[in-house]
Amino acid sequence: MKSPYTWKFFRAGGFDQVQLDTGADLLALDQLDQKLWVALSCPTRGIEFDSRTLDMIDADGDGQVRANEILVAIGWAGALLKNGDLLIGGRDALSLSDISDAGEEGKHILASARYILKSLGKPDAGEISLGEMADIEKFLDGLRFNGDGVICPQQVADAGLKASVEDIAKIAGTVPDRSGDSGIDQAIADKFFEDAKAYWDWHAQSETDPAILPLGRDTEGAAQALRSVREKIDDYFMRCRMAAYDARAALPLSRSAGDYEKLAGQTLSVQNAEVAAFPLATIAPDKPLPLRDGLNPAWIDEIEALHKLVIRPMLGDKASITAGEWSGISAKFDAFEAWQNAKPALAVGELGIPRLREMLFSGDQAAIGELIAQDRAVETEIKSIQSVERLLRYRRDLHKLSHNFVSFAEFYSGKSKAVFQAGTLYLDGRSCELCIKVEDVNAHAAYANTSGVCLVYCELVRNGGAEKMNIAAAFTAGDSDFLMVGRHGVFYDRKGQDWNATIVRITDHPISIRQAFWSPYKKVSKVVSEQIQKFAASRANAVQEKVVKAAVESGKSIAGAAPNVPPKPPFDVARFAGIFAAIGLAIGAIGGIIASIVSGIFSLKLWQIPLALAGLMLAVSVPSMVLAWFKLKRRNLGPILDGCGWAINARVRINIPFGTSLTALPNLPAGAHRSLVDPYAEKKPVWPYVLAALLLLGAVAWAWKAGYFS
Repeated sequence: MKSPYTWKFFRAGGFDQVQLDTGADLLALDQLDQKLWVALSCPTRGIEFDSRTLDMIDADGDGQVRANEILVAIGWAGALLKNGDLLIGGRDALSLSDISDAGEEGKHILASARYILKSLGKPDAGEISLGEMADIEKFLDGLRFNGDGVICPQQVADAGLKASVEDIAKIAGTVPDRSGDSGIDQAIADKFFEDAKAYWDWHAQSETDPAILPLGRDTEGAAQALRSVREKIDDYFMRCRMAAYDARAALPLSRSAGDYEKLAGQTLSVQNAEVAAFPLATIAPDKPLPLRDGLNPAWIDEIEALHKLVIRPMLGDKASITAGEWSGISAKFDAFEAWQNAKPALAVGELGIPRLREMLFSGDQAAIGELIAQDRAVETEIKSIQSVERLLRYRRDLHKLSHNFVSFAEFYSGKSKAVFQAGTLYLDGRSCELCIKVEDVNAHAAYANTSGVCLVYCELVRNGGAEKMNIAAAFTAGDSDFLMVGRHGVFYDRKGQDWNATIVRITDHPISIRQAFWSPYKKVSKVVSEQIQKFAASRANAVQEKVVKAAVESGKSIAGAAPNVPPKPPFDVARFAGIFAAIGLAIGAIGGIIASIVSGIFSLKLWQIPLALAGLMLAVSVPSMVLAWFKLKRRNLGPILDGCGWAINARVRINIPFGTSLTALPNLPAGAHRSLVDPYAEKKPVWPYVLAALLLLGAVAWAWKAGYFS
């Protein structure tokens, strides 16, 4: 289906890119097929763009800005502006008259803008800017209520209510407030008072049921004293009942003489566990439990506490109690124990019953709820204040972002750097403009290698190592002869800060046609140079070995230590004649080749000789140049950006002319005066020129004699 909007496209990087010149172009982007977008996603970090704006556009907060999120941002901003062209130009200020108040959100934003200006002492101002919103967070922090429904203790003026908020926060926890502090919200307050009510209801049972507290406030201490000896007293009366059942059981149930004999050899004390294991008193049929005399020494303190806290208040001052009296006393505490077992396991109990009573019945719950409601009541206004900042940022940044996302107009225009260009690297006599931040050098290189671009990865350091980052710099002009791991340069970021740069990795690809032209000769020169160096090194080593061997043999002969050394073999004339003959044949073959080349050249007319030499050079260089030309035309920025988290949708070519513009070679300034006199220049020897002249004369003489000049 044909789009109802008429688009304009420009061609750059080998593909068509949409032209976004007017507000109408931006507002119609939702009608443009996303297959025509250059990018479909970009990261919110690692690029030269306001990260706060990107975070606002990134609705799902996943660290990526996608095409649909940009469309939503443009649609939102366009609906709040009276003129869509206000999105063009990148201004960071907005006239209040340009805000559309046709909808409820526009009315709130306009009112918030006026409120902000009034708070800044500019009630009559007709324009608001991002500079005036710079301290928006401080402005919001200064408000008592900020619309998030969270109440912090410092927001509460009443001291008693403030203490209640602090206690609730201590017991039930906190949530973060928009100001950065911690406070409580409605859910926390409701849970606290629900638990407090449950705990209070449990406690109130003891006040309505007299059976729960048989001794009033002293019941809990008495129950603790009874609980500590209950099992032991039950054991005593059970033993007495067994003795009543059979008189023969009285003695063994009181422990035998042998048990006492085991204790005889020990140092005894009331803490001795074996002593404590003996019965409370000697066993006899239906014998009462003595409360003073005749008690097991290990249990005297516990029985004394029982007598003081339980028996005396309930039965009076008695010297002993019977089994029936003990059963009656124990039964009176059953209701208390059941009540204690039903005690709710709630943290609010830490505050104590008096504090809970105060908080439950002093109206704190309603007062806290009212404060939270007041905070919630300004939610719309606060959000509108933030929407003012959002609208100002979108007005300033959306057009620029579109030129680095929907199209790469900034990258290909050359007027300004694209958002993914981190700065400029100066290294090896060149400046590289296409420098991109990378997190993991090895991971990025493995993927970006498919771009066909010669990438030099550098580790950047500044402030003595306190700040570090990595970049991938594209070398698109010159050659790679002196690019090697470990070389140093200087990097200037977009803020003008300088960084020390060190090469840590290189992905080798053709850089220029010029490099490809000279590449075969450089390779041959390198091979010849290496072979000559190897030959010279081997001959030097051989000479050194002979000298050392001769010195050793000379020393041995002087010392007379080698009378039986076999004599040196005689000089083998035939052998050396063969070697010299082989060398002569090699020289002859080389000379024949040179002679045939020279004869072929001199067989031409004089004006044809330069053409022949040029043709010979081209025959060697053209294959390398053609191969490099095809590779250079296929260079693609996409894999480089994809490796940094982008989703590049187009084949973003870096052809030869554009690539040359991304890497600048050194040139003397226009009108500069240059002296060619170098006082430290190396003096060139004369003999190579003499030798070359002699060879040339010999070749001419040979050609004359052969009749090539007739």
